[in-house]
Amino acid sequence: MESSNEKTIGIIAYLTLIGWIIALVMNSSTRSEYASFHIRQMLGLMLLSFLASIMVRLGLGMLSPIVSIFVLVLWAVGFIGAIQGERRPVPLLGEQFQEWFKGMR
Repeated sequence: MESSNEKTIGIIAYLTLIGWIIALVMNSSTRSEYASFHIRQMLGLMLLSFLASIMVRLGLGMLSPIVSIFVLVLWAVGFIGAIQGERRPVPLLGEQFQEWFKGMR
């Protein structure tokens, strides 16, 4: 069972870029694997969202709403997992996010 502080950090990580930065700073002193898991998940989701915004600028606007809805659904899954105190990777890409950002602790 995760401590309430670890769970709080995991939840904060999903609350915008500022929340993610706050969670990163909070986790730097305690180094919780649970909090790091959710920080890595949200980093991947933010980068995916950034990719959607680039698609709009490149004229691929028709794909952007699909990617944006996909990111929103993945975000909701990750956020609910953090609220429930679970380490549930987001569907399709969650395991890759953990692998790609494993250096981030």
